[in-house]
Parts: sequence; C-alpha cells; structure tokens
Amino acid sequence: MDVVVGRIAKAHGIRGELAVDVRTDSPQERFAIGAVVTTKLRDGSTRELTIAAAREHSGRLLVRFEEVLTRDVAETLRGALLLADTATLPPTGDPDEFYDHELAGLRAELADGTAVGKVVEVVHSPAGELLELDHDGRSVLVPFVRAIVPVVDVAGGRVVLDPPEGLLGAD
Repeated sequence: MDVVVGRIAKAHGIRGELAVDVRTDSPQERFAIGAVVTTKLRDGSTRELTIAAAREHSGRLLVRFEEVLTRDVAETLRGALLLADTATLPPTGDPDEFYDHELAGLRAELADGTAVGKVVEVVHSPAGELLELDHDGRSVLVPFVRAIVPVVDVAGGRVVLDPPEGLLGAD
C-alpha cells in the first residue's frame, strides 16, 4: 500500500526544480539524495523518480529529480502526488500520532456506539487536519482535534466522535 508523502505544487526556476508540499514527518529520509519515489500523475499514471537534490524554501521543499531536466518537463508534474510504500514507514512512536492510511476506512461512531459513517481520508489544510467522512452518502469534514475526535482506535477499526451540534448536518 502507498501513502502520500508530498504533492508537487509547481515548477520552480528553469532547470526542472519542483516546489513540493511535504506530507511526511521525515522529509530528510523521504527526500534524501538517491531516494526513489513513485509519482502519481493527474491522469492516474505513475512513474518512478530519483531525488537528485532537495532544499527548504518558503515552507516547501524544492526538489530536483534526476529524470526532470527542464522546466517544461517539470510543468507536466504539477499536482502529482509523491508516494511511499507504507511498509517502509517507521513507527510513529507516539500513541497520539497516526499515518493517514491508518485512519482511512475506520468506522466513525458516536460515544454511545451510534454509527456515523466511515473515514474516507485525512485532509490537510492550512488550518489543520480534517477527517473527511462518508456520512449517509455525503461528504462531511470533521476537525481532527481531541475535543471532537476523543478516541482513535486503529486496532478496533474505529474513531469516536463528540461533534458539536450541527457539525454532521441535520440528523
């Protein structure tokens, strides 16, 4: 299974460098020189790229890949996701930290056990993380904070919600 470790935001400069929004707690490992990442392009196709260089710049990483030598080629990668195999991820070491792939698919329920839906994905926004739930066939975004999601039970396959009134819509 693959997990997203970054997203290519845009080309940077004329030599094929790319601005990457990082989605991993270990960018020094994932974007180390010589590391190979799988790139999932906007059309759904994938391709392997090798890290030639990476450096921090304005809250992003600027990454150069061995296979991307010009800005024109870099532009074709805009919006691509950078993936890593979940088997290569180190344990988080913190019981309150989770990888996105561990949460996707978990059952969402209220404290009394009432089913609310299913976690579709974790959405990373500038304001913080959100859980996207499939709630009765519609998408609902729930702030991923302890006050609203007090229990995450990966082994039990569930998250427990304590939503404020109106968060889940008219019930």
